[in-house]
Amino acid sequence: MLKIVPEGYAMPKAPKAPERLRLDLARQMAKTIHEHRLIAEGDRILLAVSGGKDSYTMLDLLADARRRSPVKFEIVAFHLDQAQPGYDGKALRAWLEVFGTPFEIHREDTYSAVIADAEETGARTYCRLCSRLRRGILYAAAERLGCTSIALGHHRDDALETFLLNLLYAGRLQAMPAAYTTGDTRFRVIRPLIECAEEDIASWAAHAAYPIVPCNLCGSQENMKRDAVAALLTELEHQIPNVRSVMMAALGNVRPTHLLDREVAQAWEKDAPNYPTRR
Repeated sequence: MLKIVPEGYAMPKAPKAPERLRLDLARQMAKTIHEHRLIAEGDRILLAVSGGKDSYTMLDLLADARRRSPVKFEIVAFHLDQAQPGYDGKALRAWLEVFGTPFEIHREDTYSAVIADAEETGARTYCRLCSRLRRGILYAAAERLGCTSIALGHHRDDALETFLLNLLYAGRLQAMPAAYTTGDTRFRVIRPLIECAEEDIASWAAHAAYPIVPCNLCGSQENMKRDAVAALLTELEHQIPNVRSVMMAALGNVRPTHLLDREVAQAWEKDAPNYPTRR
């Protein structure tokens, strides 16, 4: 029977086989690492393993890439137990022990500090303070463990949602870079999965049956702005096929001369001879 598809509606994608999922994710990660020069000879990388699908996938794929790569580098997994009520990291520890990559599980009660701050200040979200506390602990761990880089599990949807949050709520064009150097220049922070689709990561993680450790801070809040922009992306995908891929490509295809930021325009004019002309 002929099926009539409404104009502008994107047909659902056929599910990928697990082997194809892993291969596609590994290839995209390798491409990101190569194009953005995320890893160099002799690097020692602290992998921030939250217990979520993204960081498990990053660790799994990066450990495999390390075994195959001609570039010699080391990785160590780091998990922060934030002393959240009901936290149970036994399955995560057991998985890490079997997986075989060097790891450390560090316990520090950031949960109480975040809750107390929210109650005192009336903060609507926990994210800002929680992120700052975790970042400080990661930096201290990286220094103590002799690491040169810190790897985070952010993916394509994280970058696009951050871009829309900044565009729609903060009035600035800013997303997530594949890499940056910390303000004190001690470490590089890298995001090997930044161009990987969350949908593929979620499907692969379900197949791999990683022992997910839920977060009782982020997951406990409703009506957050990030949820709103995530829903917006999903709605756009129904009307514009592959809109996430198109938007991600746009973040790497900037025309500084066609924006209104005077500092950007001046910097571009100054360095214009070093870049090909793009109109």
